[in-house]
Amino acid sequence: MAHETATLADYVAELEYEDIPPEVLDRAKVLTLDFLGSAIRARRDAESTPSLLKMLEALALDGKGAATVFGDSKTWTPAVAALLNGALGHSLDFDDTHADSSLHPSAPVVPAAFAIGEMVGASGRDVLTAIVAGYEVCCRLGNALDPTSHYARGFHPTATAGTYGAAAAAAKLFGLSPAQIVAAFGVSGSQAAGSLQFLVNGAWNKRYQVGAAAMNGVIAAALARNDFVGATESIEGKHGLLVGYSDDAHPDKAVAGLGSSYETMKIGVKPYPSCRYTHAALDAIIAMRREHNLTPDHIKRVEVGLHRNGITLTGDAATKRHPRSVVGGQFSMFFTGAVALDQGRFGWDDYGRLGDAAIDALADKFDVVQDDRLETGRSHPFGARVSITTDDGAHERLYADPSGEPNSFPDAAAMQHKFLALARPVLSGGADELADAILSLERFDRVEQATHLGRQ
Repeated sequence: MAHETATLADYVAELEYEDIPPEVLDRAKVLTLDFLGSAIRARRDAESTPSLLKMLEALALDGKGAATVFGDSKTWTPAVAALLNGALGHSLDFDDTHADSSLHPSAPVVPAAFAIGEMVGASGRDVLTAIVAGYEVCCRLGNALDPTSHYARGFHPTATAGTYGAAAAAAKLFGLSPAQIVAAFGVSGSQAAGSLQFLVNGAWNKRYQVGAAAMNGVIAAALARNDFVGATESIEGKHGLLVGYSDDAHPDKAVAGLGSSYETMKIGVKPYPSCRYTHAALDAIIAMRREHNLTPDHIKRVEVGLHRNGITLTGDAATKRHPRSVVGGQFSMFFTGAVALDQGRFGWDDYGRLGDAAIDALADKFDVVQDDRLETGRSHPFGARVSITTDDGAHERLYADPSGEPNSFPDAAAMQHKFLALARPVLSGGADELADAILSLERFDRVEQATHLGRQ
């Protein structure tokens, strides 16, 4: 380990809009738009949203501020806006994923960037720069933690590494010095928290802990801005992130190619609102159903092979076969696969089929197993192998990657369509205006000229 904390802090402090390749800026805008679609729809639809709002009211944290919560008519204080936007944007499990680190970078980073951008009167260019800085920090730290080891320890990388990404975005907009960013990272190390225990009962922790990562990053940067002394070497130190949160850390991955190779371009987007480890299998199931004219009556058995991380998150038959909560369904290969096989598609509204007897019966025909072919010789862990046995024989597909990864990234029209399908039911015609604003964010002298379009 060699000064990774200070190296990343220097990078964030020195990064300028003009340094970032145009294709990276374009990708950051599209990813931001994709995230906001989920946040806006969750403000209305996510079942955990009322609890969050009631908690803020009970603790007198619901005071008016200058920061936007997308899909909400009220404005909030910056830290609370970061919390809400982060939790909302992660609630549908429809937000982007960085395959190498197995985390969702926009969920902690974008809320922090908008909250502080509005607070300080930053331009659209400033906010885009901060978002890229945050993406690079959290994705690289996720790589360095090694997601398989991090998951095995029971941690959720979007909430742990994501706290650092949020702090980086906020620090950039505050204009902090390298030493101040080191301090902000030091505070982040004390707040990087996120447990996988939510998997046991379909709990809402996953949404909250990602919102908390966005908020904690904002707080860490604000403390450093006001001369708070944070721990040094919080990433590589003897009690640092890479020591305490992983048994197989790769510190070199935190800084490899920094400034020349952009992890931002490796972020993929989701075609389905469920855990990314289900997506390659869903792609295969939908394709096989169409190709072979399969119906549930034809099916004798379905075997889905996944990487061990996918088994951890979605494949435990004892707890995942017949979920009854949305979170349980989002992390069930059995439920999502049965719905896709039954109707040839899977979308947000299909969580209405939780508890459907026909889906439960089809899920009983699924087995989910670890497949060694997805463990070795592959750069990403999100592949799947699907074998479907029918009365007429067996069919098998192996997908190395799900759709939406960088090599199959949707075009701008498809991304805008996904956003509008989520946002229009909440914002009506304002969704189109917001989409246009986010996709041209660099033209705004003050980011609030764009974000106010996201208020209901």
